[in-house]
Parts: sequence; structure tokens; C-alpha cells
Amino acid sequence: MLKNDKYEVVIGLEIHSQLLTQSKAFCSDKVAFGEAPNTLVSPISLGHPGTLPVHNKEAVNMAIMLGLACGCDIREYNTYDRKNYFYPDLPKGYQITQMDTPICNNGSVEIVLADGSKKEINLTRIHMEEDTGKGLHDLDIENTLMDYNRAGTALVEIVTEPDFRSGDEAYAFLSEVRKLVRYLGVCDGNMEEGSLRCDANVSIRPLGAKEFGTKVEVKNMNSMTNVKKAIEHEFERQCEMADKGEEIFSETRSFDAMKGTTFSMRSKEVANDYRFFPEPDLPPLVVSQEWIAEVKAKMPALPKELYNKFTKEMELGDYDASILTESREVAEYFLEICENTKNYKAAANWTMGAVKSWVNSNATHIENFPLSPATIAEIIASIDSGTINFSVAEQKVFPALLDSPVKKVSEIIAEQNLALMDDDDALQKLVDEVLAEFPDKVAAYKSGKRNLIGMFIGQIKKKSGGKADPKKTNQLLTKALS
Repeated sequence: MLKNDKYEVVIGLEIHSQLLTQSKAFCSDKVAFGEAPNTLVSPISLGHPGTLPVHNKEAVNMAIMLGLACGCDIREYNTYDRKNYFYPDLPKGYQITQMDTPICNNGSVEIVLADGSKKEINLTRIHMEEDTGKGLHDLDIENTLMDYNRAGTALVEIVTEPDFRSGDEAYAFLSEVRKLVRYLGVCDGNMEEGSLRCDANVSIRPLGAKEFGTKVEVKNMNSMTNVKKAIEHEFERQCEMADKGEEIFSETRSFDAMKGTTFSMRSKEVANDYRFFPEPDLPPLVVSQEWIAEVKAKMPALPKELYNKFTKEMELGDYDASILTESREVAEYFLEICENTKNYKAAANWTMGAVKSWVNSNATHIENFPLSPATIAEIIASIDSGTINFSVAEQKVFPALLDSPVKKVSEIIAEQNLALMDDDDALQKLVDEVLAEFPDKVAAYKSGKRNLIGMFIGQIKKKSGGKADPKKTNQLLTKALS
């Protein structure tokens, strides 16, 4: 948490999210990460004279979906502009974007902070645009090499109001946005690959002041942690400048993750240092109410909806619901288990425990987990019916199923003779044997040392090879000792 007895930090974020379309924003070039440089390009994405862009309907669908998820107003009449600037990563010399008519206005995202408190972060807009190419600086000692595979990839830019007052709040917001775009399937959210990128506008003002200070834009942050660190460093830097009476001027800075500091890239003489012109080659895009309704009907349940379902309908705790809604895939796996069992707590425990442990230890995703949700439900049913206990299920049945995913739980139990002993005569015999072996412990128990019952149960469990039914064993043992 940023604290200073004289100044307050004010932060707004701009998040660029690459959309998971198969083709680029305004042409049919394939979109893929990690391909050989300049193999996913065409005359259109390279900006050759005479080429014409076309709308990508799926990109528009994804922008509408994100806007609906954030409670935005969806614009009916959309136009595009050319944002002119001359960098080597921009082959056309301009970027097609939405300046005056963003497809989504207003809206908000709720974040949960470390202390459990909630805060509403308001959005200014979400607009559609295209991505630039990428400069490669480490392959040639003397030159920067350009890869234009990314040029033209469909993007949405999420612009917030200056509602953040700490790096922790910015971190929480980025976490929530990444979860949201992954739930919706509109972006993979991988900051390290550049598919989700964040710029932070940071300024300071005296405590209690209403007017905003001069903002500094910090770019090139490839992780949520780096966004938080960059904000914290920039706050400290600007506070030191203000204390020295130095002027803070509008500029673009970059973050050096190794040093944990920011450095100047270029100054901004005016608030807007780009030249915008209407895009003459793209006709206006009209988004009808019918179109919006069609997109809304296909949207998955969102994290907040699922959280409410898990806590209110299924009566799970806050911790369980929070973990289960971390990703759409985990939530859907849990829900599929619950289609086959009403023991929601056990379903949550298996999902968060054995299932996620396997996923994490194998460094993979839950989609690759070999056991179906129905199989996990069958394990739960076997425990609930008293056929096996939890330790047998976790230590023997579960590993055996991982080795043979096509087998049923009942087959594993039968093959390995894992079913609990529930025959009263057989259990009574074990009880009698154990009590006969430890006459001194029996006497101690009868003299008041009731905690010794655990020792007796342990010995019976050992004799039975872990197969003694705990409930019946306890009943018979208590009766024999009394």
C-alpha cells in the first residue's frame, strides 16, 4: 500500500487485450503466437497501396461480450479513425482505431482487496483497434529487426477512470480483468506473451486536493507484479521531485524490471501527440439490439455469478467459492461433478485438492486431467455409502484410476479388495484381539484415560489392513470397553 503523509497517488490504467480471433482485425491473415517472423502477413496487414480493410465480425462479437460483462453501454453507430504515428513497428504508418466512437462506454469492474474490502473501478471506454508489429532487439548487435506477424491483430483497449490509489488496487484490477477475459474466451490473458498489456498513467496530488496532478504514462510492463512495482516506484519518484520543488512534466516512461525503476522514453508536449483522421476505407459499423441479444445469449456464466451460486445455492464457504472461480475450466469441472452428486462440499474438496494437485504437479491445465467429473462423483458416492473411506480413496483408488482412467471406481475397489470390513462378527473378533493384547491400556482407559480409544482404533485398523469400517469399529470398541 502506498503511503505518504503529504501526497496521494492517482492512477488510471489502459489495458490492451489481444482478441482470440482466428484472423486479424481487418484482413484474413492467420493469428498465432511463436510462428517464424513475417510468415503471417499479407499486403493488407503490411499496408500496401490500394489494399482495403474489412470488418472482422468475431472481433466485434468479442468486444460486445466484454462490454456486456463490464456493464457497459454498447454503441449502435461505430466509426473508425487512423491514428498516425511513424514507428518501425507500424507498417502502414497509422493504426486503425476508434477515437470518437468507442464501441463500449462507461461500465465498471469490482475488485476485492487483500483485506476483503471491495471497490468499484469505473471504466471510461472499451474500444476496438489493431495491434502493431514487434521489434526484435537481441538478434542483431547493430540493428533492430522487425517481425510484422502481430501487425493487424484484433485488440480491444480497456480505459479506466483514475480510480486507483495504490499499486495493490491496480494489481487486483488486472487480476480480475485477466480472469474475466479468460472466462469469456476473448483473450488468453498471457502478459508474458504480450496478449495482455498494461500502461499506467500515474500522477500525485497533495492529500485532500481535488485537482489532478501532471500524469506520467508508464509502458512496457509484462506482468501484474511489474505494474505494481512500476506504480510504487513512480509514486516515490514524483514525491521526491515535488519535495525538491522540481516540475513534473508529461512524458512516456518505461519500466526496467531488473532495476525496479522507470526511465524516460519521450516527452509529450501536448496532451494528445497523435494525429487522428477518419478511416475512409471502412464503412460505419452498426450494432443492432438484435446483434447484442444474440451475443448475450452465448455468454458463459461469469465469475461473480458463479461465486454467488456456489455460496448461496450450494452453501460453500467464501474460500472454496473464490478458489473454484479462479478459472472457468476449474469452475466447469466442479459443476460437472455436481451434476452427479449432491455432496457439493466433497466435490469442492476433491476439485481443489487431489485434482488441482495433479494439474499443478504436471504443470498442465485441468482440460488434460485424465479422470472425468463423473468418476470423481463415483469416488464421492463410494465414500458416502461407506464402501471405502477417504484415506483409501485418496491413497489407493485415486492413483489406480490415474493409471487406468477407463476403469470404474467399483472395479478398482473389487480388484484391490479395498472395500471396508463391515461384518460385525469379523470386526468384533479384531476388537477382542486388540483388547486382549493390551490389558494395561484397557485398565488405563477404564480408569479415565479416554483418549486411549484412538490407540485401540489404530491397532484395529492396522490388523484389518486399513479396511475396518471406522463407524462400526468405534461402536463395537466403545461397547466392549464399557
